[in-house]
Amino acid sequence: MEELQDLVAAYRILAAHGVIDAYGHVSLRSPRNPERYYLARSVAPELVKEEDLIQYDLDSNPVDADGRESVLERFIHGEIYRARPEVMCVVHNHSPSVVPFSVTGVPMRALFHMAAFIGEGLPNFEIRDVRKGTDLLIKDPVLGKALAATLAGKPAALMRGHGSVAVGMSIKQVVYRAIYAEVNARLQAEASRMGEITFLNEQEAARAAATNDGVLDRPWELWKARAKK
Repeated sequence: MEELQDLVAAYRILAAHGVIDAYGHVSLRSPRNPERYYLARSVAPELVKEEDLIQYDLDSNPVDADGRESVLERFIHGEIYRARPEVMCVVHNHSPSVVPFSVTGVPMRALFHMAAFIGEGLPNFEIRDVRKGTDLLIKDPVLGKALAATLAGKPAALMRGHGSVAVGMSIKQVVYRAIYAEVNARLQAEASRMGEITFLNEQEAARAAATNDGVLDRPWELWKARAKK
């Protein structure tokens, strides 16, 4: 199935861009059954192959594990798909330039057109508001639902001291968002050392985001070709 080949490519693309390393994961809602999704077994993203993909129901129970180990944080994916019927893809990562914005109270905002989807800011999930004394991982449905509620209708959300989550209507869109969230975070940190930043306003962000969504094939085909090498 071509969609599953693209899901494998997404893992490798995000690893190549440093958005995910030995950890992090990408999932795809089944195009044939909206109550199911695909997620790789517990393996380093750069090593993912099609045979590593496991199908889950929205309770994040494996349908066809066949002895393969599931990732602990699969509940991120199941609960977001349950809460957001339009979402077809979810990325969870520990994007290094994004993490500082989750712990400092400094809002990450879109400062260049490629990251327009960020708009005037992203919500930040505080796990302590749900349960104190955790290891910060989303390892059960209660935490997954709370994260999905924080995400609400946004394209992405930060996770305090942990990383972030991004969603999209397609693999191309969610990979684009995960990569450019990292780029925007890095640029914002650099620009803040130079002086006051002029961010995109609401209208600019909305128009630029719509334009970018119309040309996702260009970066996707480039990134996919590089991943195949």
